[in-house]
Amino acid sequence: MSNLLERITINPEICHGKACIRNMRWPVEVIIDMILSEMTYEEILEDHPELEKEDILASLAFAKLMVSGKSINLAA
Repeated sequence: MSNLLERITINPEICHGKACIRNMRWPVEVIIDMILSEMTYEEILEDHPELEKEDILASLAFAKLMVSGKSINLAA
């Protein structure tokens, strides 16, 4: 899972410092919203070719850690 979390970045200059995918303007919360809207991974990747399947998995891994209460140290 730690390899996936390397895809999550927090940079105060991007999306107001929200957790994002690979320093792109793709907040984790938007990826989670797409999953919650019942889009499949394939639909997300087809609609947004700049994303990779590992980005979706990284978003889920990040969300899991956030609700677990464990501390996360992400490099910008």
